[in-house]
Amino acid sequence: MTADRITAAGGALLVVALVALAAFQPWLRFVSTLALATGLAVLGIMMLLRAGQVSFGHALYVAAGAYTVAFLRPLQGEALLLLLAGTLVATGLGLLVGLFVARYRDIFFGMLNLAFSMVAWSLLEKLYALTRGTDGIRVARPSLAGLPLEGGEWEWALFALALLLSILAALLVAAYLRAPAGQALGAVKTRETRLEFAGISARRVLLQAYVISAALAGTGGGLTALATLHVTPLLAYWTHSGELVFVAILGGTGSVLGPFLGAVVFELVRVHAAAAFPDAWQMILGVVLLVIILAAARGLVGLVHDLAARLGRAA
Repeated sequence: MTADRITAAGGALLVVALVALAAFQPWLRFVSTLALATGLAVLGIMMLLRAGQVSFGHALYVAAGAYTVAFLRPLQGEALLLLLAGTLVATGLGLLVGLFVARYRDIFFGMLNLAFSMVAWSLLEKLYALTRGTDGIRVARPSLAGLPLEGGEWEWALFALALLLSILAALLVAAYLRAPAGQALGAVKTRETRLEFAGISARRVLLQAYVISAALAGTGGGLTALATLHVTPLLAYWTHSGELVFVAILGGTGSVLGPFLGAVVFELVRVHAAAAFPDAWQMILGVVLLVIILAAARGLVGLVHDLAARLGRAA
């Protein structure tokens, strides 16, 4: 079985599992929606990891998408338009920041992204008249496709929207990674000088991937705001950026399935750890995820590929 078929089969099983969880455990609709929103942001980080670059500040774009939804909600009552606005704002911000950080590599790239994110976090905390500081902004529930939904209907509709956007984003990113521009990302990591000699600008290749990753994170941030109906500056804090990188490592960078698989496992482990051990859930979460990472050097998606290969040989 080829890697593409394994990824497609694994993605289909993940979709079925999420729908089943949402159907039989209604409270998991919310958790699954958040996991898919996180997966979108992590998908962008996975693209940068293909180029050998780690962004410790991508929470900036999650916050940009979320706060755009919060700021525009009093003026616009359609969720799809709010989500689109959040994506566009994050994309534009990603272009501005990317023009600067795409010049740098390795630790300088990571720390500069962190610096921009922390500046945004500080502004979101200090500009109380605009952002309500650490109290955050409540987001009134909008309509979706013109339908004023409430309660369970809203949760199902938002979950379906998040699932649809995740599938579409995964397919588009997979196509991008197979295209020449996506293939060039690997050369940025291993043979950047040869890439330049071939007449291809490594800075332009990285900038393109960076802007796409910002757009994905902004979409994830917008979905988070619509799911929680509340945004706070913690969305831009460095711990959130670190969490996204952690999920990327947990899921693995071998395919577009990795970010979503990692995000789902991360959210489920966090929720159950918090419920079972309310005073020590961070420690339980850390231990469980550490064991998973040590047991799967290539992430969860690597385990999926290895399992499929064994089944293929057995057949």
